[in-house]
Amino acid sequence: MHDHAGFKERIDEVLLLLADEEERALLALHTELSPLCVQLRRSLSRGKRIRAAFLYWGWRAAGQPDCEGVIRAAAAMELVHAAACTHDDIIDDSLTRHGQPTAHAAFAAAGRRSTALAMILGDLLMGYAGHVFTSCGLPGAYLARTVPLWSTLLRETMAGEFLEVLRTDAEPARDPLVAESLEVARYKTAKYTVERPLHLGATLGGGSPALLDAFSAYGIPLGEAFQLRDDLLGTFGDPARTGKSNLDDLRDAKPTALLALTVAAAGEDDRRLLAKLVGNPDLGPEEACSVRELMERCGARQQVEDMIRERIVRATGALDAVPMPAEARSALHELAASAAERSL
Repeated sequence: MHDHAGFKERIDEVLLLLADEEERALLALHTELSPLCVQLRRSLSRGKRIRAAFLYWGWRAAGQPDCEGVIRAAAAMELVHAAACTHDDIIDDSLTRHGQPTAHAAFAAAGRRSTALAMILGDLLMGYAGHVFTSCGLPGAYLARTVPLWSTLLRETMAGEFLEVLRTDAEPARDPLVAESLEVARYKTAKYTVERPLHLGATLGGGSPALLDAFSAYGIPLGEAFQLRDDLLGTFGDPARTGKSNLDDLRDAKPTALLALTVAAAGEDDRRLLAKLVGNPDLGPEEACSVRELMERCGARQQVEDMIRERIVRATGALDAVPMPAEARSALHELAASAAERSL
């Protein structure tokens, strides 16, 4: 077993130092920036640091040693994630994350223009990501190799978010499609959560094209499994454990594979029920229970579980296709299990 808790502490330390430094710098500009500092610190204080771990083990898989420079580079992935979450929460109007108010909900509670202020926070976090990465202390020649990858990562993440919004707003008569749901998951989650952090780490470390190919074969199915698990948690998860509402995805009619499979398997009466309840902003717990019962009864939930399992098998099998240090291979197997097999 690898010391993932110790790794998380090292990433947390980098992010806490950043929060301290930026709070001093922001307050030196103006004392009224204090609410921004509060939400900045809150955004950086939570998370399992999975994306950072993938960058780190991409570096180690390329044969490079542990060092503080790669820890700082890995921490930049968590800033990308914090920025994406901040914007995603605005788009979905999610009020909680990790059991705490989201940034726009916290600003709204204080009587401020919540959406505008949260957007600014998200933009600031994305800017910090580039700063932390480029100032990580690794040689400039190493960093220069990653410039195209950074552009690719941001382009793909924004494309996935954009496509999800378009498909959430699609005409009600149009049934969601599993292939389209997985396409969104691939760009919005799979690539920036797993594949691209691995590519960044391996590219920093001078990894071979074969290693990058193996990381794509590992990262894309694992990232899809991660999003599929997220979809199940978004509907069946216990908010006390997940820290997130289990009503938002149904209220927003989010075009998940879970919903697409449910619609495809539903009979005429069940389709009428779905049309009435899914997408209703006033959906309550009892109505949500009816939808969940249907998802269980028609087999959609089990189908998603099967899809997750198949993707994990495919991902971990890809690790055997290329040489890498045994420690890195072992850590990536553990990350695959923990990333996609989170508890409901």
